[in-house]
Amino acid sequence: MTPETVMTVGRHALEVTMLLAAPMLLAALVTGLLVSIFQAATQINEMTLSFIPKLLVMFLVMFIAGPSMITLMVDYMRQLFSGIPGMIG
Repeated sequence: MTPETVMTVGRHALEVTMLLAAPMLLAALVTGLLVSIFQAATQINEMTLSFIPKLLVMFLVMFIAGPSMITLMVDYMRQLFSGIPGMIG
């Protein structure tokens, strides 16, 4: 197994990780921004007010994007496992 192969596998793993994490992180970011704007406008300083909407939005994103995320993970693992014989010899 050459160093180039290791770097390629590692790079591809990081790409898949970013693709899996991006929808949930972006949804949490946008929700937090909207809640903080609402808190600044109404001068409500409650910590749980930002936590509960983020949690609900992340569950919604997981429900909507979950099947495609699972498909992406399964495809990556299938490709990785099928490439093991080529990596060894």
